[in-house]
Amino acid sequence: MSVRRVMGIETEYGISVPGNPSANPMLLSGQVVNAYATGRGIQAARASWDYADEQPLHDARGFDMGRGQAHPSQLTDEGADTEDPTLANVVLTNGARLYVDHAHPEYSSPEVTSPRDVVVWDKAGEVIMREAARRLSVVPPGVNLYKNNTDGKGASYGTHENYLMSRRTPFADIIRHLVPFFVVRQVMCGAGRVGIGVDSRTPGYQIASRSDFFEVEVGLETTLKRPIINTRDEPHAVADLYRRLHVIIGDANHCDVANLVKLGSTSLVLAMIEDGFIAEDLSVHRPVATLQAVSHDPSLRTKVEMSDGAQMTAVQLLWRYYELSRAYLDERHGGIPDEDTAEVLRWWESILTHLEADPMSARREVDWVAKLAVLEGYRDRDGLEWGDPRLRAIDIQWSDVRLEKGVFNRLERSGRFERLVDEDAVRYAVTTPPEDTRAWFRGQCLARFPREVVAASWDSVIFDVPGAPTMQRVPTLDPHRGTRAHVGAVLERSADAASLIAGLADVPEPRD
Repeated sequence: MSVRRVMGIETEYGISVPGNPSANPMLLSGQVVNAYATGRGIQAARASWDYADEQPLHDARGFDMGRGQAHPSQLTDEGADTEDPTLANVVLTNGARLYVDHAHPEYSSPEVTSPRDVVVWDKAGEVIMREAARRLSVVPPGVNLYKNNTDGKGASYGTHENYLMSRRTPFADIIRHLVPFFVVRQVMCGAGRVGIGVDSRTPGYQIASRSDFFEVEVGLETTLKRPIINTRDEPHAVADLYRRLHVIIGDANHCDVANLVKLGSTSLVLAMIEDGFIAEDLSVHRPVATLQAVSHDPSLRTKVEMSDGAQMTAVQLLWRYYELSRAYLDERHGGIPDEDTAEVLRWWESILTHLEADPMSARREVDWVAKLAVLEGYRDRDGLEWGDPRLRAIDIQWSDVRLEKGVFNRLERSGRFERLVDEDAVRYAVTTPPEDTRAWFRGQCLARFPREVVAASWDSVIFDVPGAPTMQRVPTLDPHRGTRAHVGAVLERSADAASLIAGLADVPEPRD
């Protein structure tokens, strides 16, 4: 087993209009999506989302929430009128989804199979949002977009991870072993935030942008009563074989290393859970309160109280998960990891070593440390207290997607951070899907037959074939089918959607 599995990441971007704080964010978000789609020649009405298999109210604990009980933000299965700009929703040629989620433009990456590819296609989303903002800037004052998770005034918006898991794994085991990991994972991959509390009212600096917004340990909701473990059971795959673990507790990362370790370490922990390897009880006492206490202490001295009464720091608990991962690979898989797993382990160890010796020494790898170093520079130079609004302005400007305005982007171009992926790979990922998942089929269909694709989703592509009496729906429930190796040849020889659909009938099953 390795870090490799089908995974992906979704990011809602902060949005504002310079000089107009009362601008309608839903309308603005629709403009962002439509600006990019129009600029790339994508007709929204011909590349919309297929909602047929959405099940947002199905709970992994074995029941369905009634629609009358659900908050409107949970009803993500309701189709959109594509003529309404606040409901803009398109599928891109790289296999991703770009749409309006509540009051934010969201980029949902295509399915990939490695943490490194998550970093690549997540950064492609930044380029896409940057292009949308540039197109809208033609008509002043334009729109500003931020890859962050809170506006500093009480609103939070998500960066969600998705991991395909075996359906055989008891959900109770996932909760038991993943909750403590998520409580402390933030010290490796938190984005940092000026202000304490959901509205940042208390002066200070904290490790994670999202931690103050979580209220319960387990639950179905994502925008209220936010849970550490989200129980939405919507696999977007063969339901008898897979479940999709929907993780809502992460921050939006700019640092390549932090993003890689966030996905990679989580995938390894999930592998141990699936294999029943973790025998010891790592449960944390009062996990929500502990999550927030850890976030509020950039010195990393806060003690985490375990359920058995023992105490350790967040870094010490993360070392335990790291040691378990090493033991797991040694015992179950011969101790020789593949290249992707070796990369994750190397950077995971590097981050923990830096954080343990001196948190500030992790500034090239970890977002919250990098941001803190910059803010402390301003504080020292100008004698600023944490409540100073200038620090909050820098916090927001840190995540501006524009290369010339975003503080992180400017520092990255000067070589301040470890880079794992090059710009050519990111540019490729803006328009091209990953080759080793069903995203290849989805994206290639959009690129080759844009006029004939009516809609698509994670698990289907729908064609309007000239002369056919009905729409033609091609299911893509297996994420491991529809790869370049599987369907590349039939795509290459198909002149139109009709010949593609006919040719798919003769495509052999992919080899394991």
